[in-house]
This record gives sequence, structure tokens and C-alpha cells, in this order.
Amino acid sequence: MGNIGWTGIIIIAILVVILFGKGKISSIMGDLAKGIKSFKKGMSDDTSQNNDNTDNNSDNSNSENK
Repeated sequence: MGNIGWTGIIIIAILVVILFGKGKISSIMGDLAKGIKSFKKGMSDDTSQNNDNTDNNSDNSNSENK
């Protein structure tokens, strides 16, 4: 019941193309790619910001201990 073979995937793909059209699907995929890129950029910016804060905190704690 839950197994979908290659023929099922092909039939679903054909139905999606018929319903939405080729142009609409390509624009949706482009928007999805832009969203993924911006998400990855945001995650890397957040990570680098956290690393900068960690470095600053370690520098401050070293100066306080002296």
C-alpha cells in the first residue's frame, strides 16, 4: 500500500506537469533554490557571529584573570 515504484513516480510527475505547467514548476523550483541559499547564508552568518562572540568572551575573561 505504501510502496511507490518508478511507474507511480512517473505518473505523479506527469500529472503535476499537466496541472501546473512547465513554466510554473520552474519558477517554483527557482524560488525554492533562492530560499535554500538564503537559509544557508543566514545559518553561516549566525554561526560566524556566535564564533566571534565566543572569541570576544574568551578574550575578556583572559584579561579579567590577569
